[in-house]
Amino acid sequence: MQTEFPNENGRTGIAKCRTGIRGLDEITGGGLPRGRPTLIGGAAGCGKTLLAMEFVVRGARDFDEPGVFMAFEESEEELIANVESLGFALGTLVEQNRILLDSVRIERGEIEETGEYDLGGLFVRLGSAIAEVGARRVALDGIDALFAALPSEAIVRAELRRLFRWLKDQGVTAVITGEQGEKTLTRHGLEEYVSDCVIFLDHRMTNQVATRRLRIVKYRGSRHGTNEYPILIDEAGFSVLPISSVNLSHRVSRERVSTGIPRLDAMLGGKGYYKGSSVLVSGTAGAGKSSIATAFADGVCRRGERCLFWSSEESPDQILRNMASIGFDLQPHIDRGLLVCHAVRPTLYGLENHLVSLHRLVESIRPAAVILDPITNFAAVGDTAEVKTMLTRIIDFLKGAGITALFTSLTQGSEPSQLEQTDEGVSSLIDTWLLLQMAQSVGERNRLLYVLKSRGMAHSNQVRELVLDSEGIHLADVYTESGEALTGAARIAQETRDQASNLAARKVHERARRVLELERRDLMARIQSLEAQLAGVDEDAAIAKAEEARLLAVASHDAAPMSHARGAD
Repeated sequence: MQTEFPNENGRTGIAKCRTGIRGLDEITGGGLPRGRPTLIGGAAGCGKTLLAMEFVVRGARDFDEPGVFMAFEESEEELIANVESLGFALGTLVEQNRILLDSVRIERGEIEETGEYDLGGLFVRLGSAIAEVGARRVALDGIDALFAALPSEAIVRAELRRLFRWLKDQGVTAVITGEQGEKTLTRHGLEEYVSDCVIFLDHRMTNQVATRRLRIVKYRGSRHGTNEYPILIDEAGFSVLPISSVNLSHRVSRERVSTGIPRLDAMLGGKGYYKGSSVLVSGTAGAGKSSIATAFADGVCRRGERCLFWSSEESPDQILRNMASIGFDLQPHIDRGLLVCHAVRPTLYGLENHLVSLHRLVESIRPAAVILDPITNFAAVGDTAEVKTMLTRIIDFLKGAGITALFTSLTQGSEPSQLEQTDEGVSSLIDTWLLLQMAQSVGERNRLLYVLKSRGMAHSNQVRELVLDSEGIHLADVYTESGEALTGAARIAQETRDQASNLAARKVHERARRVLELERRDLMARIQSLEAQLAGVDEDAAIAKAEEARLLAVASHDAAPMSHARGAD
């Protein structure tokens, strides 16, 4: 009886068996169908055996689910040796009776002698192995070998159906691998129809670089991803990189982080980039893209945060030497573990390998910022659509993790229409876009910078000259003359002319100020003289008034006795 469980929507779905394989559980919605067979098909070298082996090993090691691995093409010793290089202690798990390895050889001569073919003996052998270790997981690797010598397609079909039914009856979660047919997913073209889950692996060559892809062809009773997913096989085993989320549900921050260049911060609303945003610095060769990226990395490290610097063109030593010439000493950041430089040529391996490597570095380092310098070189190992898909996944992954990402991109041409586009086609995914270009005048080539866009913030629409010297990066005002921006020597000459003009203007103003000051002083002297005259007049008037009052008083005093002497009333 198949176990069922309520899924995230409250509905009943099939039970899942976690694989523990990075990315595979995510795109299968929780793992492979528990208690049912899963078919893994593909051509030689695509990773079928490793996927089956890792499913069994991780079950025994991580989920307490012992397993049986039955191989039809390799011996037990070969299997142990092959997976030891991937860090799986298969021999130890066998010794602990957590995994049982069994190698079954099917001799062509024996099949032809009897003329009949029956899997009854295999069922007994496999059933005994399952019982011996209490297996919950089973892998049958190279099932094609069981039927390689059979001319009758009817017998093959009948026995395959019987095998899959028997596995279901045992209640084990089974993984069966099979070689790809000419026009079918498997050699016999039946396995995919009787399997509950079918996974197809593809190994292809693009620009002389090998790449691997995984696709879930079907999954009965479960939602699952239907795209092609890049896969990687390295020292950590099997990895699947899911397509980036189409829901655009990542959270955003309103916190700002410095660009490392004070005046550039001022151009971006006075505070710099948004934390967790994506930044593109594009421009022609030598315009200063790596320098802008280094300034940002230096600022991140100075705040005590980690930064991953992924370089596709320069070695770490070359980066240290070159950036020291413009005032950035990055060695202390590296010594403190704050700056991690990862230098690799894109042509070393396929896009999916780079993608997985970036994921692992980010999970290991846990940086606050990631720099990819430049992204243009990825075009060497994939077409435009593949590179855009990869970069979209990177952008979504870093945004989801709240990591500020800065990418540099080389642009061709000098016309605005050529500069304001990228070969990678990711400009629409970018939050802040800085554009650098070279301007030629009076026999010089100088750098210009402006903010092409910066979502969610007020930003400058002014062009600045980008100046690199031994003390760092500076942004200077440009001068416009007859509609042309002046930089370098032309700007310095214009600054000299402006300084001379300003000096002459100051002299004129100083002369006028002195004349006005003299006039003011003359007026003040005249005012003081008039005030003195006014004070004298006021004093004389007061004296005259007092004298007049005295005379009136005397006259009034003398008049009274005279009137009495005359007998007046």
